[in-house]
Amino acid sequence: MIEQKKSIIATNRKAYHDFIILESFEAGIELQGTEVKSLRAGHAHLKDSYVRIINKEAFLVKSHIPQYKYSSNYDNHAPERERRLLLHKKEILRLKKSIDTKGVTLIPLKLYFNEKGKVKVEIGVAKGKRQYDKRAAIAEKDIKRELERTRKGQY
Repeated sequence: MIEQKKSIIATNRKAYHDFIILESFEAGIELQGTEVKSLRAGHAHLKDSYVRIINKEAFLVKSHIPQYKYSSNYDNHAPERERRLLLHKKEILRLKKSIDTKGVTLIPLKLYFNEKGKVKVEIGVAKGKRQYDKRAAIAEKDIKRELERTRKGQY
């Protein structure tokens, strides 16, 4: 498989800390013109956002795309509006089935431009980590970091 060139706009780093990502999907997103301009400037936040399925449609909720500063307030968009995600019906039904299990949720992982210039969202089917899981992950990262330091010191 050929790796596509992606221009990453925003990542949800907290998602990787708080959740175990079981599966990920790529989805298009329905945007207004000023939102795309704001994204091209590199402004977006996914920190507390999540995906909700309403009436067989997926929506990105609480994602923050600030208003485009070179546009008038009349033309601008609401920064935290719900944005519809563009997925096939089968994918939405599959996501709905996976989140019906207890403790599983849908969260956005990345927001990026693909090689054709389209804005895409990477959605993760995630299960929440417990406190001891988080501690174990931090300890594992520390061990890897120490090994890299010692390896660099030897050569």
